[in-house]
Amino acid sequence: PLLSLLTLSLVSLRGWAVGLCPQRCVCASTILSCSQAGLTTVPTSLPRFTAVLDLSHNNVSRLRGDWAPGRLPHLHSLLLSHNGLSFVSTEAFAHVPRLRHLDLSSNRLRALDENLFSDLSELEVLLLYNNEISSVDRTAFENLGRLRKLYLGHNRITRFPLELLRDGTRLPQLALLDLSANRLRSVPVGELQALPAWLRDRLYLHGNPLLCDCPLFQLVSRGHQRHLSAVVDFQEELRCSLPAAAAAAATSPIGIMDLTTRQLLNCSEAREAVLEAYLGDSVTLSCDTRIHGVRSRHWVTPNGERVAETGVNSSAALLANGSLQLRNLRLEDAGSYACSVAGPLLNETVYVELLVHNFTLHGPHDTLNTAYTTLVGCILSVVLVLIYLYLTPCRCCCCRGSGGAEKPPAPRDDSINSSVLSATPNHNVAAVVPHPGEPCRSQSASATIAAGPGPNGGGGRFKGGGTPQQHPRHGPKMQRKVSDPDSVSSVFSDTPIVV
Repeated sequence: PLLSLLTLSLVSLRGWAVGLCPQRCVCASTILSCSQAGLTTVPTSLPRFTAVLDLSHNNVSRLRGDWAPGRLPHLHSLLLSHNGLSFVSTEAFAHVPRLRHLDLSSNRLRALDENLFSDLSELEVLLLYNNEISSVDRTAFENLGRLRKLYLGHNRITRFPLELLRDGTRLPQLALLDLSANRLRSVPVGELQALPAWLRDRLYLHGNPLLCDCPLFQLVSRGHQRHLSAVVDFQEELRCSLPAAAAAAATSPIGIMDLTTRQLLNCSEAREAVLEAYLGDSVTLSCDTRIHGVRSRHWVTPNGERVAETGVNSSAALLANGSLQLRNLRLEDAGSYACSVAGPLLNETVYVELLVHNFTLHGPHDTLNTAYTTLVGCILSVVLVLIYLYLTPCRCCCCRGSGGAEKPPAPRDDSINSSVLSATPNHNVAAVVPHPGEPCRSQSASATIAAGPGPNGGGGRFKGGGTPQQHPRHGPKMQRKVSDPDSVSSVFSDTPIVV
């Protein structure tokens, strides 16, 4: 027993010597604080059990690959802000693989080199704000599969690093990206709008010299309607500069949300998502919530039907990602759909408006709806009636333009026996062809027809009620047999029939 006690005492003394707290530092349990100690290099005697190492507010300008005397397997937080740090080796983090929080803010870093943080596979928070960073290598953030928050504000970045967000493959857990107060002149509005709302809720773009345009206004306006924190909390700092053509209207940057009120660019108001579809189509409604880490969700259709997380019916089904799939769309499927989401701290309801057109998109179809077809049919009917009333053929080809309105012909004695529905005359009469140069007269039942001198006197006129006189066949003008227009008694005919 005495030997065992002596051995234990020696081991304890050795461990204390190895874990001796460095000079000008404060050690408290697993926390080692060397802040504001005037250090130019990292202390060499660092206890292996150190979990939090604070080296902020010193003069450590270079972080080499051998800054740690050995592996620090328990270190999860490293604070190096306010050190004038201008160089970080690509091997600087090889000895701290369990690091989850890294603060390199307020230094003089100018570039993020290739695979700079690739050894930090468990890193969750990375602070790089208030540096001089103007160049970011595309592979600088490789292997950061657990990174949730990335702060790049107050730097000199001129290009939006869209590769960090696209497809969610490089930083799949990223929930906050701060790019405020950089030198961005434009942003990829279309691709940013396609990002999930829970990421757009923490995408900070204020303080950049952005150029004003309507797509940028639409992006910010939709974020304001959705009450996204990145827009609502920094609305006054979301400003832009007008193009050269409209710069005379405002010499200083203006608020992006003021573009529509001042009508400087005549941008239209932003609308919430409206999905258009056609009869028989299948569509998927996305539940674009700003809650990250959803616990449960369900949909409510326009007719009040609830589609739970495991519910499936004939036309609607909830997918694994929370979207609602509608199949074989009908007109009654149109309307406002509500997605109710329950999160860790708050709940949210997202609305999606679905518009179903009254025809199919593919295949032959009539694009005219019923009301339009009825209106066109009525107009055509009126036009046909007007044509029938005012553009019917003239009874006499040579008498159409003469004065006086036509009167219905008086009934003839020999036409009494003819049927009122007959369109064929029951006899033929001789009509006299007018002499050349003789004026044309309008025809009526009581009027006499000019036929030259006749035996009855009166200038060769005879009464329409009697039988017309037969003229001799000799002479310069020959008679032609035509149908008597007075004998045509059909109510359906306006034109005499020549036989």
